[in-house]
Amino acid sequence: MSQTEEKDFIPRHVVIIPDGNRRFASERGWEPWEGHEAGAKNTEKIVKEARRLGIRELSFWGSSLENLSKRPFAESQALLRIYETYFKKILTGEDIHKDQVRIRCIGRWEEQFPESLKKTIAECLQVTKGYDKFSLNFFLAYSGDDEMREAFEKVAMRLEPGKKVTNEMIKQNLMTRELPPVDLLIRTGGEPHLSAGFMMWDIANTQLYFSEKYYPDFDEKAFEEALLEYAARGRRFGK
Repeated sequence: MSQTEEKDFIPRHVVIIPDGNRRFASERGWEPWEGHEAGAKNTEKIVKEARRLGIRELSFWGSSLENLSKRPFAESQALLRIYETYFKKILTGEDIHKDQVRIRCIGRWEEQFPESLKKTIAECLQVTKGYDKFSLNFFLAYSGDDEMREAFEKVAMRLEPGKKVTNEMIKQNLMTRELPPVDLLIRTGGEPHLSAGFMMWDIANTQLYFSEKYYPDFDEKAFEEALLEYAARGRRFGK
C-alpha cells in the first residue's frame, strides 16, 4: 500500500471478528487451544500493522458471553491462559507505551474472568488510560444483545417524564460509549454473518468485509487487501 493510499483511505475504526481458530487447529490435527494460540500470535502482527498504517482505533472480539460456558472446560481454561499471557506481554512490552496506545476491555470480563487475569487486565487499563494516539479495544465476555438491553434499562431509569429518548442518550449508556462508529468490520473464517448483535448500534453504517481465510491465516497482506477494498467502495450514506 502506497503512502498516498495509507493517508487518504485508511478507516479510523476497524473491528475484527477473528473466526476460524478452532477449524484451523482441527485441519492440522491440533487441540482447539493451539488454534487460539496461533490466533493470538496473528493478533500481535495485525496490531503492529494497523499502527504502522495509522489506524487510530482497532477492536477485536475476543469472546462472547457464551464462549467460556459452552466450550469444553480444558479449552476454556486454555483460552483464559492465552488472554493472561497476551495482556502480560502488553503490560511489559515497550510498543504500547512508545506508541501511546490506550487499552480498553469491553464486556462482562470482570464478572466472568478469574482474579489473576482480571488484575492483569486492570493494570493494562490503568497504565494506558492517559494515552490518546491509538486505541486497542478487546471485547471480552461480550454480547451486543446484552449491551443494548443494559443500555435501555439505564435510559429507562434515568429518563425524566416527558423527555424523548435521543441517539446521544442511547450512545452514552452503551458499553462502547467511548468508541467512535465502526468504519470497517472484518470477519474471517469464511462464514459471512454477524453474531449476538455484535456492536449493533455502532455498526449502523459500517462497511463489511468477509474473508475466507481462517484467522491465523489472515496475515498483514490479507489485512491490507481488506483495507484496499474498503478504500475502493463509495460510501453514500443514503444520498
